[in-house]
Amino acid sequence: MDMRPIGVFDSGLGGLTAVHSLWQILPEETLIYFGDTARVPYGGRSRETILQYARQDVRFLRSFDLKAILIACGTVTTTSLPTLQAENNLPIVGVVEPACRRALAVTKNKRIGMIATQASVRSGAYEATLRQMDPEVEVLCKACPLLVPLVENGRIRRGDVVIETVVREYLEPLRATGIDTLILGCTHYPLLTDIIADVMGPGVTLVSSGEESAFELKRMLKASGLRADENHRGETEFYVSDRAEDFERTASLFLQEDLRHTARRIDIDQY
Repeated sequence: MDMRPIGVFDSGLGGLTAVHSLWQILPEETLIYFGDTARVPYGGRSRETILQYARQDVRFLRSFDLKAILIACGTVTTTSLPTLQAENNLPIVGVVEPACRRALAVTKNKRIGMIATQASVRSGAYEATLRQMDPEVEVLCKACPLLVPLVENGRIRRGDVVIETVVREYLEPLRATGIDTLILGCTHYPLLTDIIADVMGPGVTLVSSGEESAFELKRMLKASGLRADENHRGETEFYVSDRAEDFERTASLFLQEDLRHTARRIDIDQY
């Protein structure tokens, strides 16, 4: 039994999809969430810049006495996970391998699509992981750079002509390829599940990288003897690098919980 908190971070709001999953899958765990809202999005930046940001994010989280870290960011996972794991002496879980395992478990025709940021697609991490797990799988990747800024601005609802038009433009070519499974390779994207499902149709199974990483974290904690007391109800602290009020307003919609006056702003450049 280990009552220390778990650190979770993302470039902004997207990691809240992983937080929501952790609340359901590991309700006894205490979470420390950091959203780097001052520098979102990460997806269009160089690998070197992303690693620099990720190291600062980890250093901030490690100012707490953590037992594990969940990188709730596809971009950081695909570009920086091995380096961060080598540099830190605690378990760090990313979003790529869990999502790939789930996608291979549900696909029937071995044609898997993956949408993510430009940096994640450039890294080739999802393709490499899927093909390592199953050399016969066909992987079709698509960068969707406009989705993160739109989600960060709350454009997530059916009937919003802007987000529906952008999603349709990105995804209709993927649907035409005959994929039967689509990995949402950025943790912002599950917030668009309804709209994405409308475009892809009922024949395509959506795989949430944030949700699958929460299941992976649960398995890892159990195997390592790091689970908290299951009779305990964990709490979550929220930290951001830009205006807390802006984060709280949109995050409350995503989490369906009032976060007013609960998020704190920190100076990430100090780390």
